Amino acid sequence: MLRRPRALIGVVTVAALIVSACGGASQPGAPTTAPTTAPTAAPTQALGTADRPIVMAFVPSQDTARVTASGKAIAASLETSTGLKWDVTVPTSYAATIEGMCAGQIDIAWLAPLSFALAKQRNCADVMLGTLRKDESGKLSTTYNSQILVRTDSGINDIKGLKGKKFAFSDPLSTSGRLFPTITVKNETGEDPKTFFSETIFAGGHDKAVIALYQGTVDGAASFIDVRTNLVKTFPDIMEKTKRISTAGPIPNDTVSVRKNFPAELTTKIQQALIDYAKSTAGQTALKSLYSIDGLDKVDAKVFDSVLEAAKIAGLDLEGEAKKTARPVATPAPSPTKSP
Repeated sequence: MLRRPRALIGVVTVAALIVSACGGASQPGAPTTAPTTAPTAAPTQALGTADRPIVMAFVPSQDTARVTASGKAIAASLETSTGLKWDVTVPTSYAATIEGMCAGQIDIAWLAPLSFALAKQRNCADVMLGTLRKDESGKLSTTYNSQILVRTDSGINDIKGLKGKKFAFSDPLSTSGRLFPTITVKNETGEDPKTFFSETIFAGGHDKAVIALYQGTVDGAASFIDVRTNLVKTFPDIMEKTKRISTAGPIPNDTVSVRKNFPAELTTKIQQALIDYAKSTAGQTALKSLYSIDGLDKVDAKVFDSVLEAAKIAGLDLEGEAKKTARPVATPAPSPTKSP
């Protein structure tokens, strides 16, 4: 069982002193229209069969093609180790992933902390595993941190230097790419990001936010520490052209979650298969490429309650943000007692 980070409580306590509330900015682009017909799979079909594969979703926090490739590698390994059939999907946003779980269209999702907390609040998801990442000392950690970056040649050296500038968050429901940077700005400046910055955008992923900064589209960007290491091959000088001016955390790591009423016997089977996979050479490569993950372990869902509380104190309208993504058509869930 993973430990509950004490430092997060301190962040929440400090944030509570801020009087102003932060509302969500609009997500660019019009929402797509949900399909008008539901899949034809019968609710009695067995999960994990060719007729009803287990749908596993990955949030688009980084390059979608890379996330998809890594996700398919994970699914292929799980098919071998469990004998179950899988279908991999990368929804258009964090919110769309949550909606898919609540509609019964997604069985397992790799959710960011805030996204899981919201799905849990809606009674749509249970945590199956938590991710582990190596900290700066090289030890596996149950938490990670957020960062705010600027261009090295900008002359900006602290948060206050971003006053009146254009800023990129990663996703409306990102913990390290939205929630914690919002609290940081409010704590450092006493202002709401909506008024502190001249403009805020949601880039659609941590890497996209930092690329926007690197290319000069925005003056500052928020991401997890340190997404830039995944961009060095494409932008060799990104570590030199950008610099970190603020950090926040620790934040409980992201999750591998299952939808409500997912068969318990399958949860146990898949949980162990993933833990074993994370220890293999192939697993370590795929997980690292996926979300910079170094391991998987069991976690207590209560760890994420403080993240949801932090969002409330920060004034983020989570339900409002989630509604900006078109709701998928509900799909009848297979019988939870049906085995493959």
